[in-house]
Amino acid sequence: MTDMHDSHHEKALIIDFGSQVTQLIARRLRESGVYCEIHPYNKADAGFIKAYGPKAIILSGSPSSVPKAGSPRADAFVFEAGVPVLGICYGQQIMMEQLGGKVESGHHAEFGRAHISLKAQSRLFKDMFGPEDNQTEEVWMSHGDRVTKMADGFEIIAVSENAPLAVVADETRNFYGTQFHPEVVHTPRGAQMLKNFVHDIAGMTGDWTMAAFREEAVKAIREQVGDGKVICGLSGGVDSSVAAVLLHEAIGEQLTCVFVDTGLMRHGEADEVVTLFKDHYNIPLVHVDAGDIFFKGLDGVSDPEKKRKFIGGAFIDIFEAEAKKVGGADFLAQGTLYPDVIESVSFDGSNAVTIKSHHNVGGLPARMKMKLVEPLRELFKDEVRELGRELGLPEAFVGRHPFPGPGLAIRIPGEVTRERVKVLQLADAIYLDEIRKAGLYDKIWQAFAVLLPVQTVGVMGDERTYDNVLALRAVNSTDGMTADYYPYDHSFLGRCATRIINEVRGVNRVVYDITSKPPGTIEWE
Repeated sequence: MTDMHDSHHEKALIIDFGSQVTQLIARRLRESGVYCEIHPYNKADAGFIKAYGPKAIILSGSPSSVPKAGSPRADAFVFEAGVPVLGICYGQQIMMEQLGGKVESGHHAEFGRAHISLKAQSRLFKDMFGPEDNQTEEVWMSHGDRVTKMADGFEIIAVSENAPLAVVADETRNFYGTQFHPEVVHTPRGAQMLKNFVHDIAGMTGDWTMAAFREEAVKAIREQVGDGKVICGLSGGVDSSVAAVLLHEAIGEQLTCVFVDTGLMRHGEADEVVTLFKDHYNIPLVHVDAGDIFFKGLDGVSDPEKKRKFIGGAFIDIFEAEAKKVGGADFLAQGTLYPDVIESVSFDGSNAVTIKSHHNVGGLPARMKMKLVEPLRELFKDEVRELGRELGLPEAFVGRHPFPGPGLAIRIPGEVTRERVKVLQLADAIYLDEIRKAGLYDKIWQAFAVLLPVQTVGVMGDERTYDNVLALRAVNSTDGMTADYYPYDHSFLGRCATRIINEVRGVNRVVYDITSKPPGTIEWE
């Protein structure tokens, strides 16, 4: 799916058949020190596989049904390449069928938590059980079809109530299949199984580290840029900040950063960005205070999509104007991440089922005659944070919770004004301060406040008030695709509400959002 630079690391190949959790396979492998890439099944032919040179291949799950005519298959070379192969869910089923087994629909499906019972020893479960242990394991199932006939050479390793071939293996050829999903957190020891596959079965050493990536990325940037000038759009978020520091290490004064201050950032963040990059790192920085432009353009706009489109368009226009003032830039640097690239290309290469498009994937407007530099294009978000630490960025900066591109504009349902942004900034700052004081910040994936377009009656002192309602939101998630609310103690929520109402003029009621995703979303707009 990507045009990565030629890596000198040992590589695993993940062949994607459209599962919504394919990214998690890659993240688990990266966490174990193994470099891997995800590529769609119809691109992973014999020529590609030979050129890529994987030491292990993993076949992902899929929403497709194996018995259905035209459902996707792996290239036959996958099973002829002489490397270990692991099929997960749909991947197991096509492995069985393509090697002579059989898959049928119409049997009992399994969705959700299940337990497998081990029937034979396998390297896939190395160091997971002692002789005295109960030989069962909790896993996460999500399948409607079932393997009803094993391919020759395989044996049953584990069964579940509705999957008589829950785990199969051909230890001679190093082919393995699991009907469950080891990559998801709902399979508690799934990461250990994947680690066993790539390290013990495939013999990979785990040479993927951020220290090694840093060294290689600096060299690659220098080779790409030469003596050219680079301009980097600095949003103040983790991705663009890490990209900027990495670029500066590689090319020094050839880099100029442009920070477009929309006026929609969290309290004090604009000053923090300027101080960190201009004063601490001494990186050439153009700071554009564009708040007036954004608030004028948002005047009277309440539709969330119109907000997003205006903010995105105005940001590009302002950035482009500042880039022209800098003059002579040959390259534009972006903080594009690997998930951005994956999600902008559908698993079958078509445009019909793309998960979502990303503004920073797919090139530049023709009028911007610059080439792209995307030094983080191979990394997941957690790896970017790790690289930031490797580069010496402050932990308070690297460990920040995710923040949306349109900023606080989409945390203010309804019209966005300078006054309402100020109220939200102050309330949000108090909320985050209380979270840090309670030692909860690093335990929560994302926390923020939302200023609602609702006013309610209150009593402050002996006077009646009619002020705004503020909603607090906190969720835990691994990837943002699903999330659940954080279960605060009521005493904590009470402290937050008391401080906000006492210290922020314009708020007289605080509520807590306990909606999970799905059915809700993490952000409100």
